[in-house]
Amino acid sequence: MTGSRLSLLALSVFLAPLSIGCAAKRQVSAAPPVPAASTAPSASSSNPSATPPARHPKTPPVPAPVGYSEEGSASWYGKPFDGRRASDGEIYDMYKLTAAHRTLPFDTMVRVTNLNNGKSTVVRITDRGPFVEGRIIDLSLAAAREIGSVGPGVVPVRLEVVGANVDIAALTSGFFTVQVGAFRSQANAERLRDRLSASYSPIFIQQYDSPEGTFYRVRVGKVSGEDAAKDFAEQLRAKEGFTTMVFRLDDVTPAGAN
Repeated sequence: MTGSRLSLLALSVFLAPLSIGCAAKRQVSAAPPVPAASTAPSASSSNPSATPPARHPKTPPVPAPVGYSEEGSASWYGKPFDGRRASDGEIYDMYKLTAAHRTLPFDTMVRVTNLNNGKSTVVRITDRGPFVEGRIIDLSLAAAREIGSVGPGVVPVRLEVVGANVDIAALTSGFFTVQVGAFRSQANAERLRDRLSASYSPIFIQQYDSPEGTFYRVRVGKVSGEDAAKDFAEQLRAKEGFTTMVFRLDDVTPAGAN
């Protein structure tokens, strides 16, 4: 496993958020869904001549390629996570072309291109992460080998959602939450939850038994739309001084999860 995963606070297993608190608390679940992605989808189309020669039929325009894309750093993970359940409930196999992403829906197919060497591969999102700020995707060992990132460990990449009939709006709709801390001590997580409960609701603690031990993640809010969740994360960062990460609230509860 690369150094990226030594700092990872582990894979995500989402619990249902607690019910919204009293009316006096600030509610964070009313933000309307925002169809736009965090990085604006790119679109282009051909522009055939408006007045082609009469002897030639007019050439139909080429369908515009539309897709979600983003750029950032990619890491990879292998043992000791190999053979454990991923966040979607299936067993993680580091020799398959899969990856962890914080917000893209499970089973989304993503082309990952190493911007250092131009090599690319297509992976399926099955897991949540990375849990390190500044990284946007955690690749399986097999995927890292295909783009030549095993040795470097962390490389700059471009992500592009691929596949027929991709609903771009669906990629950034749904409910999201903001992680504001992760602790080995349950008591420390509970103290943070209790301090924030006077101002925010809902707040919940997610327990995860990782290969490095048990962690308690404190998460705030049930926000509709990824862009609204990112705005809320920035508010928490500015007001409370947290290092924040936005995660999708998944419906999946993996078998055997705590």
